[in-house]
Amino acid sequence: MSEKQSIWMRVLYVLAFAGAGVVTAAVLALLFNIQSRKKEAFQYPLNVVEIADDELDPAVWGRNFPMEYDTFVKTEIDYGMTDYGGGTPYSKLEKVPAMKRIWAGYSFAIDHNEERGHHYAAIDQANTQRVKVVSQPSACANCHASEVPGLIEEMGWAAFNGTPYNDLKDKLMTGTSCADCHDPKTMDLRITRQAFKNAMADRGIDLAKATRQEMRTYVCAQCHVEYYFKGKDNLLTFPWSKGLSIDNIEAYYEEIGFKDFTHKETGTPIVKMQHPEFEMWSSSLHAISGVSCADCHMPYVRRGAVKISDHWIRSPLMHVNETCATCHHHTDQQLLHGVKMIQDRTARLLRKTEAALIDCIDAMKAARKAGVSDKELAGAMKLHRAASMRWDFVSSENSTGFHSPQESARILGEAMDLARQAEVAVLKLDSP
Repeated sequence: MSEKQSIWMRVLYVLAFAGAGVVTAAVLALLFNIQSRKKEAFQYPLNVVEIADDELDPAVWGRNFPMEYDTFVKTEIDYGMTDYGGGTPYSKLEKVPAMKRIWAGYSFAIDHNEERGHHYAAIDQANTQRVKVVSQPSACANCHASEVPGLIEEMGWAAFNGTPYNDLKDKLMTGTSCADCHDPKTMDLRITRQAFKNAMADRGIDLAKATRQEMRTYVCAQCHVEYYFKGKDNLLTFPWSKGLSIDNIEAYYEEIGFKDFTHKETGTPIVKMQHPEFEMWSSSLHAISGVSCADCHMPYVRRGAVKISDHWIRSPLMHVNETCATCHHHTDQQLLHGVKMIQDRTARLLRKTEAALIDCIDAMKAARKAGVSDKELAGAMKLHRAASMRWDFVSSENSTGFHSPQESARILGEAMDLARQAEVAVLKLDSP
């Protein structure tokens, strides 16, 4: 080996050793970072304070769970609008004037606004004209204030529901809170609303055996459902004993002869549907596939090495990459287009159904003005009641058809048909 070759060999040895050192340093740095992240994860939650059984203030819970709290407080934020809803309040009566006549004679024809985030649950209820123009029972507040379970424990189930809302409104100050869904000691998901417990018992479902994935829907189903006030005590009740479909719910109401109001123009006994998100979702492919409410509305997100459930509860369309795209491997644009197509088609069906209902109402109103009796209009009223109930089931359900597209289309198709049958039945009364 020449002297020049010997020098180059020594240089290569030095470079090789230096390179190994760089690799070793990089590996050590990676291991240190992993250990730091593990330590960070191990120390979370922080357990700074002991949370009392009756603690309702989310800020207190947030001292132990700052990452979840940072997302939860965003429910106070106007996060914008999708094409069919969002965090910005607006009058639905102004957007869809037909609603005023469809609900003529009921408080919803006076005030019906787009809902806001969970933070506003108690605030918006206290400000709606529906509790100012009409004396409502406190049963209305079951899902609007975190103080409700404590008041029920203090007053009793019947006494709380039957007490006028305005008598208790000053005690109903906190909207949705951590305590509504979590056990303060274990942080396990829990059911805090009595009406849901009663309804599930009626269906033969033991909530003690519910899986965590089922609970990720059940905590939402405590409130996002159809309901009515039963008996003289106005007991909050879910009409589920026959099943969750609109057909099952209609059969339930027919059996007990229930109505929310008598239509001012037609005299028809009407049932006003309330936000049946859980019932509609239950008929969907998502439900069959085991997808929970939280999977879409509270997706898992990463904060460093920690995985948390996003508590900024909002439309999945606001962040489709973290919601829809976890299962559906398409671009954001493709996912948004698919949802919009469903909602646009459902909206068109809703408008057509509203037109059919208005024609039905016009025909019945004219018949009454001409002196047609209740007995003669009985058949038309039965059809009108069924059509209105079905339209309302989709209209008041807050996904504009997306929670169960085929079921929504089926229901609206039947609603249009029933409304037109009612109109024809009235017109036949004038025939020779």
